[in-house]
Amino acid sequence: MPELPEVEALAAFLTERARGLTVLRIDVVAFSALKTFDPAVSALAGAAVRAAGRRGKFLTVDLDGTYLVCHLSRGGWLQWRDTLPSAPPRAGKGPLALRVHLEGGCGWDLTEAGTQKRLAVYVVRDLEEVPGIARLGPDALDPRFDAAALGAVLAERRKQIKGLLTDQSAIAGIGNAYSDEILHTAKLSPFKLATGLSPQEVERLHGAMRSVLTDAVERCVGQRAATLKAEKKTGLRVHGRTGEPCPVCGDTIREVSFSDSSLQYCPTCQTGGTALADRRLSKFGIRT
Repeated sequence: MPELPEVEALAAFLTERARGLTVLRIDVVAFSALKTFDPAVSALAGAAVRAAGRRGKFLTVDLDGTYLVCHLSRGGWLQWRDTLPSAPPRAGKGPLALRVHLEGGCGWDLTEAGTQKRLAVYVVRDLEEVPGIARLGPDALDPRFDAAALGAVLAERRKQIKGLLTDQSAIAGIGNAYSDEILHTAKLSPFKLATGLSPQEVERLHGAMRSVLTDAVERCVGQRAATLKAEKKTGLRVHGRTGEPCPVCGDTIREVSFSDSSLQYCPTCQTGGTALADRRLSKFGIRT
């Protein structure tokens, strides 16, 4: 799933490629992806691209004051095309969900892989009209979101820290992969309760969040859309690396699996050497 660094990079990439170009038309191929009807997608024809931006994990495109907003969810992606076919695409079972035609024959596709179709597209006059944006908590990289502000968020929610980091209404922009990276850097168990963190642990978590996300943004911004996924995987130290040695201590990276996702962690760095129970096998947090 694209998270804050990848969406930030996609916004920068799209701004660089499309700023100032006029929309000729937009083809909606997967009608289930379009979540709004007023303004109509057809109303965007003739609008110029001012800039692309990011709100949490939402990609926003300013088209003369009306916004085309996309949440890529787990299987969605943006693919830039220097040349697009002029004929409208046929609706079908392929990955193409929406196509934006720009002057000069270029444009971009929104695609979605897999069978779970969760990609969402909105056309709105105000970004707060998008329900997911209206519910967002403070952005993880907002300069105003300091350690004290993070501590206030943690104190309000009796949740495991892994779940809180990925709760967009609590902190915007972090998903499954970077939450694993942040917790590894902060040397915290993913199952530790947010309300149980000491002031020193809050400071450590805040520093890890800033450093992990800032480093990822610096790696990603400037990349082409086509190379961003590979760049993300290259930069991850624990997420998706089950069975590999921890780059810090050399212990074996372990995994906890859920119904549709998994997390990775290092026992030595994060849980005092204790292996966490796989949630598929036990309802308890720690293997006894």
